[in-house]
Amino acid sequence: MFIDTHVHLNADQYDEDLQQVIDRALEAKVEKMVVVGFDRKTIERAMKLADEYEFIYAVIGWHPVDAIDCKDEDLQWIEELASHPKVVAIGETGLDYYWDKSPKDVQQALFRKQIHLAQKLNLPIVIHNRDATGDVVQILREENAASVGGVMHCFSGSVETAKECINMNFMISLGGPVTFKNARMPKEVAKEISLEYLMIETDAPYLAPHPFRGKRNEPSYVPLVAEEIARQKGLTTEEVAHATTLNATKFFKLDV
Repeated sequence: MFIDTHVHLNADQYDEDLQQVIDRALEAKVEKMVVVGFDRKTIERAMKLADEYEFIYAVIGWHPVDAIDCKDEDLQWIEELASHPKVVAIGETGLDYYWDKSPKDVQQALFRKQIHLAQKLNLPIVIHNRDATGDVVQILREENAASVGGVMHCFSGSVETAKECINMNFMISLGGPVTFKNARMPKEVAKEISLEYLMIETDAPYLAPHPFRGKRNEPSYVPLVAEEIARQKGLTTEEVAHATTLNATKFFKLDV
């Protein structure tokens, strides 16, 4: 069995065939899926999916790219929704210096606010990091994010950074890029980081694994991520599936 710990089934890309996508995931033994909402529209859809399907859970927060659009009432709304028993984390939040829609200081301020919110609610944090590793790690440390812990979603950094995050009570989640031929660092992380700190995800509809790279991603492809981790570690896919499922169940309290 597999758990896709980060998927956007609430994305427009699934408007035409969402049920078929979910059915394919279940056929591929993806038994649970964590749907991430990151603005008003996608949060509403994530909550709806969590209500409709017993095996779907929600993570809700505000994406750093859109930090400039986030108002205090949006955070208040997220806080109210987070009392729902199937909301399992706050996020995805963090920093994204690749896109320049939201200034760095605006992103950082919102990141800190969402860490504080997670601490208030005693929920873990799902971290988005693009081209901002130094600042992400520094803010997590400054705000004592270790008190609630979290997950570095679709981790693309070094083994050293992974260990730094693990020391702050964070899990490392690997997605489709670990299967790419030229993805040296994700493969090193898969090989070097102990299975007890790893989770798997698709980030679908984005970042489809090989051999589907460039196409629409979907949760039924998450076993391909497990296969590559197994290859790097010299383990069976079943061993990786078992460990990462256990990790995700415990981390997100999915058995509650």
